[in-house]
Amino acid sequence: MSAQTLAERLPQLFASLPDGRFDLQELEFEPLVSDGRVGAEVHRLYSTVETGENGPAAAIVRYLPGAQAQQHRHPGYELIYVLSGELRTEDGIYPENSLLLMKPDSIHAPASPEGCIALVVWEQPVKPL
Repeated sequence: MSAQTLAERLPQLFASLPDGRFDLQELEFEPLVSDGRVGAEVHRLYSTVETGENGPAAAIVRYLPGAQAQQHRHPGYELIYVLSGELRTEDGIYPENSLLLMKPDSIHAPASPEGCIALVVWEQPVKPL
């Protein structure tokens, strides 16, 4: 499946949300300060509240311009799909429609000088360094 096809189909992935819609303007965000994040907000799709202490979680994460996170380790996989804007890591710059796969035991410190919105799926909670 091409990136363009994935981008076209992405709204279909959210059909199982409680109200059946996915509209960023209508999502409620709260500050995301875990893992030393600054300037980040989150709309949780599901969390360890539902899946258990070391369970998976998924969210729409909004990095405001200048947002950053401290370096952290992923004990499990992390999947990041950049919906808009640009995410930066030590490995490069990821614009809209980029898909990042962080493997278990990977370490990174994401930032977004211009701001971005991403779908993030964590296999397990991250560990601050």
